[in-house]
Amino acid sequence: MKPALVASIVLGSLVTAIPVRADPPADPFFGADKAKHFTVSAALAVTGYGLSAIVIDGRKNRVVLGATFALGAGYSKEVFDAVGFGTPSWKDFVWDVIGSGVGVGIAVALDAAFSPSPTSSSRAASPPR
Repeated sequence: MKPALVASIVLGSLVTAIPVRADPPADPFFGADKAKHFTVSAALAVTGYGLSAIVIDGRKNRVVLGATFALGAGYSKEVFDAVGFGTPSWKDFVWDVIGSGVGVGIAVALDAAFSPSPTSSSRAASPPR
């Protein structure tokens, strides 16, 4: 092995082995605030999807509306924080996105579980042979 390679490996090992005291992050990625962002976004996504089912046909359109409703609220909250009414955090918005996705997923699953399937309604409408 070349001496420069050996020296860099030894130096890298020493630097990474030095204990470092790290202060806890001011905005942890897994905190109580992030759970609130996740929960509210999921609830808004389910609500947006559910309310749109009253007037909009097609799951794709409802998914878009539910996700847009939840993400719009999360984005607006972060913009509100950024203009001086709070502390903006990209981590908060990440949890808004995750919560919106989970909320829309739950809404689609519930919609699929409780909507009549197209094959069952067509069989019921056709006369027996």
